[in-house]
Amino acid sequence: MTHGSRGKLYEVFRGTIADASDFDPTADAEALYNAMKGIGSDKEAILDLVTSRSNAQRQEVIAAYKSNFGQDLIDDLKYELTGKFERLIVSLMRTPAYHDAKEIHDAIKGTGTNERCLIEVLASRNNKQIHDMVAAYKDAYGRDLEEDVIADTSGHFKKMLVVLLQGTRDESGVVDADLVQQDAQDLYAAGEEQWGTDEAKFIMILGNRSVTHLRMVFDEYEKIAEMSIEDSIKNELSGDFERLMLAVVQCIRSIPMFFAKRLYKSMKGLGTADNTLIRIMISRSEIDMLDIRECFRLRYEKSLYNMIKDDTSGDYKRTLLNLCGGDDDLAGEFFPEAAQIAYKMWELSAMTRVQLRPTVRPASNFDPAADAQALRKAMKGFGTDEDAIIDIVARRSNAQRQEIRQAFKSLLGRDLMKDLKSELSKNLERLIIGLMLTPAEFDAKMMRKAMEGAGTDEHALIEILVTRSNQEIHAMNAAYQDAYKKSLEDAVQSDTSGHFCRILVSLVQGAREEGPADVERANADAQELADACNADSDDMVMKFMSILCTRSFPHLRKVFQEFVKCSNKDIEQIIKKEMSGDVKNAFYAIVCSVKNQPSYFADRLYKAMKGLGTDDRALIRIMVSRSEIDLFNIRKEFKETHDDSLHEFIQVETMIGDTSGDYRKTLLILCGGED
Repeated sequence: MTHGSRGKLYEVFRGTIADASDFDPTADAEALYNAMKGIGSDKEAILDLVTSRSNAQRQEVIAAYKSNFGQDLIDDLKYELTGKFERLIVSLMRTPAYHDAKEIHDAIKGTGTNERCLIEVLASRNNKQIHDMVAAYKDAYGRDLEEDVIADTSGHFKKMLVVLLQGTRDESGVVDADLVQQDAQDLYAAGEEQWGTDEAKFIMILGNRSVTHLRMVFDEYEKIAEMSIEDSIKNELSGDFERLMLAVVQCIRSIPMFFAKRLYKSMKGLGTADNTLIRIMISRSEIDMLDIRECFRLRYEKSLYNMIKDDTSGDYKRTLLNLCGGDDDLAGEFFPEAAQIAYKMWELSAMTRVQLRPTVRPASNFDPAADAQALRKAMKGFGTDEDAIIDIVARRSNAQRQEIRQAFKSLLGRDLMKDLKSELSKNLERLIIGLMLTPAEFDAKMMRKAMEGAGTDEHALIEILVTRSNQEIHAMNAAYQDAYKKSLEDAVQSDTSGHFCRILVSLVQGAREEGPADVERANADAQELADACNADSDDMVMKFMSILCTRSFPHLRKVFQEFVKCSNKDIEQIIKKEMSGDVKNAFYAIVCSVKNQPSYFADRLYKAMKGLGTDDRALIRIMVSRSEIDLFNIRKEFKETHDDSLHEFIQVETMIGDTSGDYRKTLLILCGGED
């Protein structure tokens, strides 16, 4: 299967629901009538029948029901069933066009608009599906869909929705190489190359060109801009318009992967976005559910089947599982589509040059002496002026804070760190002190904290050692020796054991190669990793360690890409399946960092805050250590993966136990914006 036109993906049937053989609409109508007769209804009979017929066959059953019983099947189902189960079964009975029309109608009626539903439906449908939906909307509601969308949305977001509603994307599959070059150049000129963004150019190109053409444009764009089109969109656009354009790009790259991400978001965290879950499971069940399942397994730690099973219940769950059609955790290798997407993901990761952006920058008109005096004033006498301390410390760069430390000692003969420790308490004290230490001192302290006392915080050890550069690791080693009169390597060896200890000791050396990928060597490395998968577990770990802990990140991107070709598996899947415990976590962290380090940190932040209680040490560690490197990128990844802004998440999750709000206020200043 080539990475060519979208049409090629669907020459082969990739759905989970197909026409039932020996289909008899009259017998089905009778079975449904009997299932709803008398007191209570036979829900199992209803769901089994409805999910084992194609949509076209269900329409015949509706007609037969009316002919035989003079009643409307959908009305009877609504009367007999309740809740989410009713919504799911009734939605399955509508034609795809009327189902889409109803989803769009529900998204824009009443107060407030469900922009995410508009984005999902309009970004993912082909021309025929759009035209059918527009006609169904007119028929069902007697209104013009385009007029209703215009009345309910605004700005560039509205313009792009109107373009998509035309259903005029080029579907010829013909590609003009000169136009590919021109479009890539025009997109670059419209965004990254100038101040301000020419949104109209993005709308025109992304809204009209063919899928095959745009995939080639995205590849060309990466060569010109040295970043992916997604990263440019995140840099240049904002709000619903940014979300819509990212959805369009994701659908151009891979519709199944787009839906896999949407399904994951609908079920993760507290509560389930049932409307999204129902809409996708229904609308894709006869098109590409098999591909979506594979992409889901590729990207997340479990099969779609198991996620639905864990997240839903009762007849609703049984119906969804019938639509899903099977558990991929029982399977081993990829379908061709998923292997191809995995390969493309690594290729994209290898080509992208992400521009790292901090959230804390040096303050202008900086005066260390004035800051030192102001801090002394904030801590003198009764009570402490926390606001004044926060305002200075959180709004200066680390280099500036070191100058303030020095000025405090020179001018006042006092140790700023000691004064801060005696005036502040709890998490606020930990956060402010963390900001006042140099990055190397802070990392050394975090390593020490992860190992002192009874238990070991293995996740912290992994996170620090995997994500720091050689230079940062050498500086941390020196700071550790200086502060604790013991080498970091000795501390790690006395606190950990086995293969995990060996991995950490290897990383503590700070001897990872630097530089670009060596293609020939990457092929050899990939083959060695693939061969190691058949060796015994000790040999496998040692082989993985010898490559994953020593090669440069650009080189590893190429290795992991070629690994898909050698084995028809993704390196992440292998690590999750074949390894366990801290060894698995360490290798997995390396792979995630190689693929997209800001995304790795976004995931760590999410895990630190979700669920019961917040892991404040992890939260402080990441916010402090990344604020001057890539916290802006981390914020963007957080928003894209979790649908909440990091700012919002911190605001809600740090309320408990932070009575004064000073800790939260400092974190939000470091976060630097709402997205």
